Parts: sequence; structure tokens; C-alpha cells
Amino acid sequence: MSKNFKGTPREERALSSYVKLARAANAALGYARVGLEDADLTPSQFAVLEALYHVGPLCLGELAKRILTSSGNLTMVVDNLEKRGLARRRQQGNDKRFIQAVITPAGRKIISRIFPQHARRIYEIMNRLSAAEQEQLGRLCRKLGTGEE
Repeated sequence: MSKNFKGTPREERALSSYVKLARAANAALGYARVGLEDADLTPSQFAVLEALYHVGPLCLGELAKRILTSSGNLTMVVDNLEKRGLARRRQQGNDKRFIQAVITPAGRKIISRIFPQHARRIYEIMNRLSAAEQEQLGRLCRKLGTGEE
């Protein structure tokens, strides 16, 4: 913690915990990204393909919420996936406001090849914690994210 900041003990504890959380999240994300570069995918592109692969076609707004990105960023990500033939957009019914993203056979082939290794890497880093610690971490993260217990 900064030697120049002299907060209350509660503030210093909160800041210290936040820094540890950020460092742990960055380490886990970095560990999980290994292998994505080999497939020439950004983390956002991987997230889109993974969601479409496991959930199926999604409206762009729902997809943006699911992968925790803005609609502007999602537009660029889907554009780039379309250029590579890994995903496409399709209009849902006659309503032009509802556009879905759909994974293509080429996208399905890539994600089915790299997802098992990705899942193993997630398992490896999370296995640093016991099962009980993983459950506790999940509860604590939900509480931080939603404010609910």
C-alpha cells in the first residue's frame, strides 16, 4: 500500500484487499489467455465464440451483457469475427432491432479445439484453492458484484 496514504485502518484494509483482488484477477486472466493467441483470438473474441458455442445464437444486447462488454466494443468484435468467417449476424424475424450473433462451422471448429485446453487452465489456476475456498470465493465475488449475500 502507498506509504503516502494515511487512511483509517478500515480504509487501508479495504485498499489492500482490493489490490490483492486485482492482482489475483490479473494473474488468473493472464493464465487463462494462454492458447488464445495461438488461435489468433482476442479475449473478447474468445468470449463471444465461447458464449455462442455453449448457449447458441444470442441477440447482441444479451451477448454484450453475458461477456461483460459494451455494445460498441461488441460491434467491433463481431465485425472482426465475421471478417474471419467465425461468426455472423442474422436478423431475428421481421424486427430489424433484434440482430443475433451466430457461430459458424469454422468458429465452432476453433472453439471446440481450444476450449478444452482453456478449461484445463482455468481448473489448474483455481485448483490452487481447495473446493471450500473456491465456493467461498464464488460467494464473496457475488457479494462484491451484486451487493447481495
